[in-house]
Amino acid sequence: MHATFQSNSSAPREGLVPVRDAELYYREIGQGQHVIVLHGGPDFDHTYLLPEMDRLSDSFRLIYYDQRGRGRSARNVRPEDVTIRSEIEDLESLREYFQLESAAILGHSWGGLLAMEYALHHPERVSHMILLNTAPASHDDFIRLQQHRRKRAAADIEKLNALSSDARYQAGDPDAVAAYYRIHFRATLRQPEHLEKLINRLRSSFTKEGILKAREIEKRLMNETWLSNEYNLLPQLGQLTIPTLILHGEYDHIPTECALHVAEAIHGAGFAMLNDCGHFSYLQRPDEVRKEIVDFFYNS
Repeated sequence: MHATFQSNSSAPREGLVPVRDAELYYREIGQGQHVIVLHGGPDFDHTYLLPEMDRLSDSFRLIYYDQRGRGRSARNVRPEDVTIRSEIEDLESLREYFQLESAAILGHSWGGLLAMEYALHHPERVSHMILLNTAPASHDDFIRLQQHRRKRAAADIEKLNALSSDARYQAGDPDAVAAYYRIHFRATLRQPEHLEKLINRLRSSFTKEGILKAREIEKRLMNETWLSNEYNLLPQLGQLTIPTLILHGEYDHIPTECALHVAEAIHGAGFAMLNDCGHFSYLQRPDEVRKEIVDFFYNS
């Protein structure tokens, strides 16, 4: 059965999309141009993006979903069944379920990398691509990210190492994991109220079982991508002719040069730097993010 669309943009619609050996939870809201939203992590689910990303629902029909094995798409999923290939296939199944000839895709952080992977495999199915605080597109740029973090937050690195060695964190204790992320993200969320909003949202969806499963999935996906010496999407991105917008934060923990490498690789890609902003631009600068995206669609 396919989804039944409604014109009322104020109330989200929820459901499950049957895919190979799993079901994907989705949340749909708004009207107009379809935009499939890809969350980050890759060990998170979509809920940390809400409610700010819903500001776009007055102009776009947003389709959020929890990626396989995470959030409400975790049922009956084994970590060893999640790969880059399955992530791309799931996104393609989601597009088919909603009967979309093509759709815009918006990826935040890890979701940006997934958006690029999908666009390279199915360029004819992507009308527009928005990369919001995108993750690096190559092994070399991932190394730059790690070096950047070590330089900017040496004291935090020591605390994070201690926390990650703690038995409660290793066992998936939700409070211990929330404490880890509070330190991990505080350099890129400099206003305490933004940091607490993010941590509270992450904590609300944490369960021990979910954390451990998502952590194993994250390891597998990282081994396939950033941790592989040969991983590099940049040369292939030059083949794309999809209208693309890249939004980056002034003090994002991902180095600006990593985002610029993506912008330079994709012919005609737009790049916007958001001032006084870190890795969670939709939370820190929601009005500016909305304006950039609306203008991008209007002008492309």
